[in-house]
Amino acid sequence: MCHCLMNRRSMLKLSGAGTLLLGGCDNVDLVSDETVEAMGLEAWADIRQATPVATDAAMQATLNNVSAQLLSAVGEAPGDWEVLVFRGNEINAFALPGRKIGVYEGMFQVVANADQLAVIVGHEIGHLQAEHSQERMNAQLAQGWGMRALSLILRLGEVEYAAEIAAALGAGVEYGLVLPYSRRQELEADRLGLLAMAEAGFRPDEAVKLWRRMDQAIGNRAPEFLATHPAPTSRIAAIEAMLPEFR
Repeated sequence: MCHCLMNRRSMLKLSGAGTLLLGGCDNVDLVSDETVEAMGLEAWADIRQATPVATDAAMQATLNNVSAQLLSAVGEAPGDWEVLVFRGNEINAFALPGRKIGVYEGMFQVVANADQLAVIVGHEIGHLQAEHSQERMNAQLAQGWGMRALSLILRLGEVEYAAEIAAALGAGVEYGLVLPYSRRQELEADRLGLLAMAEAGFRPDEAVKLWRRMDQAIGNRAPEFLATHPAPTSRIAAIEAMLPEFR
C-alpha cells in the first residue's frame, strides 16, 4: 500500500487535471513530485518483496562504494539512499524516485571494473536528476491513460495500473512491461552520468569500453537492460562525441 500520503493541494492538483487530459495537453505537471516519489517507494517495496537480494558481499560492497562516490559528487548524501544488488542473471539496473538504486547480479558479468559500473549507476542517477520519471508519468497520463487511470493513481493502492506506473518510473522490466526512455532522455542521462563520473574521479572513457562489452553480450543473449536502452552501437557514437567535455 501507499508509503506516504499526498497532501490536499497535491490531490486537488491531480483531480483538477481532467480537462487537460481530455484536451491532450503536453508538458503539464499532472502528478506532483511527492506523488511520484510515493509511487517509486511503492514499486521498490514490490521489487524487494518479489526479488531476493544477492548474498555476494563483494558485489554489494563494490556497488556501495561506487554509488557513494557518485552520489557525493552530485551533492547527495549517500546515507539517504538505498542501493542493492538483486539476485538474478538479468543484465539490468534501475533507479527509482525515493532514492533507490537496484543492480542485478547479471550486470557484474558485463562490467570489467568499478569505472564501468560507475557508467551504469551514474546513468541511472542521471535519470533521477533530470526527473525523467516525472516527465514520463505526466506524458503517459496526458497521452492516453485517461480519467479512470488518474483516479486510480490518486489512491495509489490500486494494482490495475501497477505495471504502467512501474514502467513510467523506470522499473518496467521487473513488471513485464517495457517503456523505453526517449533518445533525448537517454542522452541527457548519459551526459549527467559522465559528468558525475568525472567529478567523482572515475574514468569517463570507460563508458565506450563498457558499451562495446554490452554489444558483445547481445550475441550471447538478449539483455533486459537493452530492452529499455538504445543499442550500444548508436550509444557509443554519442558518448564518444561527449567525452572531450570531460577530459
